[in-house]
Amino acid sequence: MKKRGIAFTTVGICLMAIVLKNLIFVEYKVEGVSMQPTYEEGRLLSINKLGIYFNSLDRFDVVVFHPPNSEKVYVKRVIGLPGDELHYKDDQLYVNGKAVNEPFLPTKENPEVTKQTGNFTLEEITDKTRIPKGYMFVIGDNRLQSRDSRHFGLVEMDNVIGTVGDRK
Repeated sequence: MKKRGIAFTTVGICLMAIVLKNLIFVEYKVEGVSMQPTYEEGRLLSINKLGIYFNSLDRFDVVVFHPPNSEKVYVKRVIGLPGDELHYKDDQLYVNGKAVNEPFLPTKENPEVTKQTGNFTLEEITDKTRIPKGYMFVIGDNRLQSRDSRHFGLVEMDNVIGTVGDRK
């Protein structure tokens, strides 16, 4: 009788682990080149769906989300958070007036490419001087080939599916 109880307990724990894994962690396959060299096309990412409810997003976290007015799924890096004023000038990110280093960006391998990101202000893209509560600004690491907040505007935090598993 004890062996049967142990077997049921083991099966129950295994089933619970499978259910939790599927509810909390999902896999996402990178499509496209917008996050190169950080994530190559075809790479499987482990997405933590629950973490965003217990930990706030940080600048430079990589998130998987639905862009505005779309059911597509994108993976991009968080550049701007609620309350931030941001702009780019001469490939330099400025957040709240201070220059911010972006060590994850690819080096300029082609000497003919002078700009990776291009100059812009948040206001030029969104008509807002600061990112409102509940929103974020996202950009792909491969700036020259990324469709991101520069194109579709701010992303609602409610549209975030989760964070990429290797958060630092």
